[in-house]
Amino acid sequence: MAAFTVIDHTEIGVAAAYWEETGIPTSYDHLMILVSGRDSSAGAGRYGKMQFGDGSLDTGTNYSATNLLARTATPTSSGETGADRIPLYYTSDDNDTADTFGAYRIWIPHYANTANYKQVFAQTAAENASTPDYTWSIGLIAGLWQSTDNIERIRINAGTGDWMQYSTFTLYGVTGA
Repeated sequence: MAAFTVIDHTEIGVAAAYWEETGIPTSYDHLMILVSGRDSSAGAGRYGKMQFGDGSLDTGTNYSATNLLARTATPTSSGETGADRIPLYYTSDDNDTADTFGAYRIWIPHYANTANYKQVFAQTAAENASTPDYTWSIGLIAGLWQSTDNIERIRINAGTGDWMQYSTFTLYGVTGA
């Protein structure tokens, strides 16, 4: 049976460009992050960006991702390599219905294993009380950090704006799963 331990829970009190956790213990099997977020970008580049590190943050081109995204009636897919982050498409922003927040669920298996690159699986949903194209989204992201280092640091940047007040980030350490 899996055991979930809260490592950190943060509610944004004042707008912030990113949420970051440092000093993540390597004693768990996996990590899970749940985000309820709203971005102040007003529709321009409103997707989160995740980076990792084993002490210092890796801002180099060691990330890649494959994405499946629906923001219109026709889903799309894309991929990128040599990126400086893993994209988390999309979250709600201040163009969307007031008080709506998007959601991310991020799973990072074997984050402390030093024999393999680090895999990430993320699910995203941007809520809005509206149906026109590009006012909502849902997505799946398979990401890779091309490093054998432990993940001891995680940063999730807002899009081109800030994480707005009341956005929440909860990091869990998972054992036995």
